[in-house]
Amino acid sequence: MQTDCSGEPLEFHGLGGRRVVAAFDAGRSSSDGGVVVLREVAERTGWLDRFASCFRDGRTAARVEHPVSVLVKQRVLGIALGYEDLNDHERLRDDALLALAAGQPDVLGAGRRRARDRGHALAGKSTLNRLELHKANGSTRYHRIQHDGAALERLFVECFLDAHAAPPESIVLDIDATDDPLHGSQEGRFFHGYYGHYCYLPLYVFCGDHLLVAKLREANRDAAAGAVEELSRVVGQIRARWPQVAVTVRADSGFAREALMAFCEANGVDYVLGLARNARLQRAIGQALHEAKQRCEATGEAVRIYQELDYRTRKTWTRSRRVVAKAEHLPGKANPRFVVTSLAAERLAAATVYEQLYCARGDMENRIKEQQLDLFADRTSTATLRANQLRLWLSSMAYVLIAALRRTALPGTALAKAQAGTIRLRLFKIAALVRVSARRIVLSLSSSYPLQVLFAQALANLTIESPRVPTPAA
Repeated sequence: MQTDCSGEPLEFHGLGGRRVVAAFDAGRSSSDGGVVVLREVAERTGWLDRFASCFRDGRTAARVEHPVSVLVKQRVLGIALGYEDLNDHERLRDDALLALAAGQPDVLGAGRRRARDRGHALAGKSTLNRLELHKANGSTRYHRIQHDGAALERLFVECFLDAHAAPPESIVLDIDATDDPLHGSQEGRFFHGYYGHYCYLPLYVFCGDHLLVAKLREANRDAAAGAVEELSRVVGQIRARWPQVAVTVRADSGFAREALMAFCEANGVDYVLGLARNARLQRAIGQALHEAKQRCEATGEAVRIYQELDYRTRKTWTRSRRVVAKAEHLPGKANPRFVVTSLAAERLAAATVYEQLYCARGDMENRIKEQQLDLFADRTSTATLRANQLRLWLSSMAYVLIAALRRTALPGTALAKAQAGTIRLRLFKIAALVRVSARRIVLSLSSSYPLQVLFAQALANLTIESPRVPTPAA
């Protein structure tokens, strides 16, 4: 039960002869004044509206106080602002700025028809809960808000395509799986031996900082399970818009599977995949490793030598493939590494394949951490897999908006490369007073906010620049 302390005075240590007291009675104010900048991104791209359009409202229209589009926007924006828990919305429902950003015309809630909702601009936790804790068939009056999963999956790729003013010559799709720890008895809960705990095993696909796929999966499977199906869908959608674009798939050794490589080879998609080392591979570069060891011991510095191999597994691969081997020796130990690629040696030399192309995939891991830690993609604590997948998509939409804000509003500023948590803290968390009249909604932002110039520059960038900023070609 939530304690209501809005009217209770709070006493602090005094200063000189004066008491220091406080109360939560500021009225029309917000601690998230910077949400208006994120709203500009949502309005200019239309992505949040399109995301909300993937939900179907089966409730009786005459009894609906909060349209499903407002519910969806309220939830996504709440995640972006750091409120991952639905309980937070019992207070946030009175935040006029969040109502403004969510597209609620009655930002003060004064026009609510029901007495229990009057004065509340937005929905509370119970109504928002119906977005997530629903049943596929909508069998009861509590389960009548449904979502179209296929449409949501298509939308993330469409957002990526729309973000480009012109098709790039080439793109790199990064694929990875990670653990999403579970601490209850959720549907699809399995113990994963590698991670050492019960978890889900979501599959992600990124292109640079663009999120294209966020697929929640049970953990009792190979990391590459379902990757071919997702790649087929994504590549098909991309090539329908950009038929000439060159596509390269990049992933770690968990995805060096015959099915994935065969799909790429059959569909004109290049790949660079990590390859787990084994005795055969290490014997093949034994001479190079020995030379690297001698040079390392002589100089005291790491030495790496690249070698090309024509390699085929004894059972699982249907053909020989190019393997780039890095015979490296660090002070005190050998560090051999291997990647398998469809890129011919004439196109890219071995060192370039490994150092410039394959190693760059490390940035995707930062994007996954940003998604899971800063935007609560790991908050999969509902009972069903379907509901937890929706939570992942809600978090993913929050990420898409913040990534677009970073690309379009923040270039040339101190936050140009900041992660979502830093952007939230430095740009969104601004004290604001809200005044509403018949003609205007006026925000009075804190005069002591230290990043006023950056805030103004971010808004100016959004005003003069299109949100469709192309990412550099791979």
